[in-house]
Amino acid sequence: MTEAIGSTATPERPDGDSKQARRGGKRGKKGPLGRLGLFYRQIIAELRKVVWPTRHQLSTYTTVVIIFVVIVIGIVTVIDYGFTEAMKYVFG
Repeated sequence: MTEAIGSTATPERPDGDSKQARRGGKRGKKGPLGRLGLFYRQIIAELRKVVWPTRHQLSTYTTVVIIFVVIVIGIVTVIDYGFTEAMKYVFG
């Protein structure tokens, strides 16, 4: 197959047919409400695949996160207090 550069010829498909490939597939025919319905069905399908934590795991993870946040707040408070005292010392 010889084509000139910049040619607008329709590319040949793998099955040897030179017809232009159809765009969109199943989604190409649906209107905005049909696409919205498909979107929500896909969301529900993905949520069914999720492995949800047990109540014990959830309470453990929540406790760990709260303790970690309190520790980080304490570290930031100490650093802020140190910078405040340093600025008072430097600038009077």
